Amino acid sequence: MSDKRQRLPHSPVPYLFIAPQILIVLIFFFWPAAQALYLSFMLEDPWGLSSQFVGFENYRILFNDPEYLGTFVFTMVYSALVSFFSLAIALLLAVKANNIVRGQSPYRVLLTWVYAIAPAVAGITAYFIFNRQVGVLSGLFNDLGWDFAPETDGFDASVMLILVSVWKQIPVNFVFFLAGLQGIPKSIREAAHIDCENPQRRFWTITFPLLAPTAFFLLVINVTYAFFETFGLIDTLTQGRPGGSTTTLVYKVYQDGFLGADLGLSSAQSVVLMLLVLALTVVQFRFIERKIHY
Repeated sequence: MSDKRQRLPHSPVPYLFIAPQILIVLIFFFWPAAQALYLSFMLEDPWGLSSQFVGFENYRILFNDPEYLGTFVFTMVYSALVSFFSLAIALLLAVKANNIVRGQSPYRVLLTWVYAIAPAVAGITAYFIFNRQVGVLSGLFNDLGWDFAPETDGFDASVMLILVSVWKQIPVNFVFFLAGLQGIPKSIREAAHIDCENPQRRFWTITFPLLAPTAFFLLVINVTYAFFETFGLIDTLTQGRPGGSTTTLVYKVYQDGFLGADLGLSSAQSVVLMLLVLALTVVQFRFIERKIHY
């Protein structure tokens, strides 16, 4: 009995189309990751003239360093606070914007223009806003009885960095939340008004579950932002000062690798950071996504 199944011709054209993307991933992700893994087991000469295999010595030094452990704790707390407040404030603004009948377009523009500001520019601008001599917000805090001194106080510097990081990320979250709210069918909104008169209860029991896929996507984006994309803010605003109290894991990699010329130790930090982000991503998709209905 002959095989009458149709067989499509095997063409190399699709592979040619995806080849540039695969090449970019190999060159700019897998090769640097492999290099970082290799260097994390080496003791490198600062001038790159010699190297010596030291095994897990860099990792041992890393996890016995109180400064690194403090940076680890700060990064986790900082990322959690930035992600939470960025999502919460953006959701509140999106709900308010969705309820506006007139003047909705100017309201959206005013909230989204911040996204066009580069992180380095935002950090420099925030430096003058929080400056103790000429800063508007610094003067406001002092008038309220808070001796705000981000140059010398680690807590004040952390508050300043969190405020600026949240402000910078709100527009992205706002756009997605507003799009999600406007994508809810009108029939569902009308039925919700009939079934539940309390607006707060109606939002948490009907509207927010419908926004769960958008919220989960933004959670992943915001965690990634807090871990990596705040580098420009930190470098122009605090540079990890005072006393390393505002240093995140990714900024410490830069400090030890590029400024301290300790390639082995900074590579070990890069590997730890990569494994941490992978673990957080697995937790998000393995446990949080299960509670989301698309």
